[in-house]
Amino acid sequence: MSAAAGLAVVASALAGCGSGGQGGGVTLNWYNFPDDSGALQQAADRCGQRSGGRYTIRYNKLPRGADGQRQQLVRRMAAHDTGVDILGLDVTWPAEFAEAGWIREWTGEARDRGTADTLDAAVRTATWRGRLYAVPYNSNTQLLWYRDDLVQTPPRTWAEMLAAAEDLARAGKPHRVEIQGAQYEGLTVWFNTLVTSAGGSILTPDAQAPSLGAPAVAAATVMRDLARSVAADPSLPNQMEDQNRLAMESGTAAFELNYPFVYPSMKANRPELFPHFRWAPYPAVTPDRPASVTIGGIDLAVGAYSRHADLAFEAALCLRDRDNQLTNALEGGLPPSLRSLYQEAELTRSYPFAAEVLAALDSAGLRPQTPAYQNVSIAVSHTLSPPADIRPENDVADLRGQIQDALGSKGLIP
Repeated sequence: MSAAAGLAVVASALAGCGSGGQGGGVTLNWYNFPDDSGALQQAADRCGQRSGGRYTIRYNKLPRGADGQRQQLVRRMAAHDTGVDILGLDVTWPAEFAEAGWIREWTGEARDRGTADTLDAAVRTATWRGRLYAVPYNSNTQLLWYRDDLVQTPPRTWAEMLAAAEDLARAGKPHRVEIQGAQYEGLTVWFNTLVTSAGGSILTPDAQAPSLGAPAVAAATVMRDLARSVAADPSLPNQMEDQNRLAMESGTAAFELNYPFVYPSMKANRPELFPHFRWAPYPAVTPDRPASVTIGGIDLAVGAYSRHADLAFEAALCLRDRDNQLTNALEGGLPPSLRSLYQEAELTRSYPFAAEVLAALDSAGLRPQTPAYQNVSIAVSHTLSPPADIRPENDVADLRGQIQDALGSKGLIP
């Protein structure tokens, strides 16, 4: 009884922070990741002005870490918070939030407008059980970044990359391969990319059971081989995207698997290395199959308990329109989800790798779509950490049982 009473108090308190307008207009609360570039605030301001005074958008910054972001949104929606109008969801969350009844379905004209000119893989991230529950705000993908003063031709496969790193090491030159090896979501993304690149998947198509199999063993073997090679950064078991960026900028690495934000960072921080900082498609697991890189990004959903759902749908469409996605790409460094923007001269000048990003997104792989994704991801990242200790066949067998338990809400999360 006390727990129920406590939840009621929380719900009441959150409702008190709801969408209350002043001067006749409605204030819509948009919860999204914290953006330091100012692009998201510009989008909120621009859309409020375009509404003709019918609404303004208050951009509420979520915590920096993805786990903290999800935790805050889950708590608010579980408390039926009427003050959450628009949610910025990581592309792995729509299934969970839709299954819980926390976000509204997009139908009719709103659905048509929210999917027009939008990348297919991005739309799939926002779809659950054949229904659209969000619209893609931005996309993201990883490329291979390398130094052309060390490597004239970028490697096409992981085996070629490790061989090139060994040659550089013997010559006493920078040779490391920077990638996300810490025990967190980035490690799951690495594994998922390798599994899909090997022609497999973590879950079956109906998301009811683990798939894994030989592609997962091949993926785990690639991870272990890198971790035990001269190409491995000594900090690999603790590295995330930003540590990879800094290591590449320090001059000790020849290769980096990372998102496009590293390009403007290298330009600003290491202008002497920047002319040699190049990009190429993500390396393949096998020579006969191009890589299928895990798609990232943010999807915009409308809260199930919003008092102003019609305006929230309208505002979400505005937030992800061409102008705002272009600003988000140029100032925030996040690739658009609108296909036509990849032909925009203003974008290609700042994104000389736009064609490679678009190609990666067109062949992208998705992380498992399931309401239990968080548990599945934890099982993956814990089982395969640290990468140097991976036992490919044994760990994949163990992972199969852990994922089956996670899907059935059984057992303890490691």
